[in-house]
Amino acid sequence: MNKRTLALLAAVGATTIYGLNHTIAKGVMPVYVKPFGFIMIRVLGATALFWAISFLGPKERVEKKDWGRFILCSCFGMAINMLAFFKGLDLSTPINSAVLVTTTPIIVVVLSAFLIAERIRLTKGIGIIIGLAGALGLIFYGQEMRQDAPNIPLGNILFLVNSLFFGLYLILAKKLVEKYHPFTLMKWLFLIGIFLNAPLALPEFLEISWSTLPGEALWGIAFVVLGTTFCTYLFNAFALTQLKASTVSAFVYVQPLVGIVFAVLSGKDQLSPVKIASALLVCLGVYLVSRKPKPDPSVVS
Repeated sequence: MNKRTLALLAAVGATTIYGLNHTIAKGVMPVYVKPFGFIMIRVLGATALFWAISFLGPKERVEKKDWGRFILCSCFGMAINMLAFFKGLDLSTPINSAVLVTTTPIIVVVLSAFLIAERIRLTKGIGIIIGLAGALGLIFYGQEMRQDAPNIPLGNILFLVNSLFFGLYLILAKKLVEKYHPFTLMKWLFLIGIFLNAPLALPEFLEISWSTLPGEALWGIAFVVLGTTFCTYLFNAFALTQLKASTVSAFVYVQPLVGIVFAVLSGKDQLSPVKIASALLVCLGVYLVSRKPKPDPSVVS
């Protein structure tokens, strides 16, 4: 099996775990662990795991000129992105989160146009508009009365903030992935993430009553640390060594399918006409944005 195939499998694995995470993490918050406290658990656990396995990779020193990009990537991918997503999940629903995080490829294309002057073709432009319509429909017309989702519109907006900063992380991390081993990259990014998250996350982390947590909550925490954090970031880092950032982000297609099916089957959420219509619009928009243009037959290479 070649490295590109392994990278594709890693990307599929990462987005499948993310799809399950929408429901599993929601089941822990906020009764047992508050959202920002959960983030502190994530970065502490992931840091310990990545440093523990770092000896399996090459011994690398980070060049001084790269520390600024390391800090920026950690800020976007291990702090703002995580804080926004978990707070959004606390306020909204698993299906809403599974749908709205699929806007990441659209955001990556828009950011690429501004940051690296990548041309937006007509098809991609239409896809951006359709995907945005689906996201806005879910934000403004997908309101429900649920005790476990106290502010769905704000939570949905935070999902878009999460997608924005995860898109920035993918673009900025690409150069680091090309230069450093994934173990080196992850151990430093998560270590930096501890200090970036501490001001907001540490107070809620200290409130956790570990001795009274039931087995279900402990299992959910373990899944988020080992699966959603350790495995997914490692899988995505490896995928980026062989694939473009836009290609990796396109695997977010799988998330709504996994997330919606798991949420419905587990009885944690239910479908509605607005959710279905919004999901279809977002997925259509992502498809148009991610589709490769057909080669122009008039151009001879």
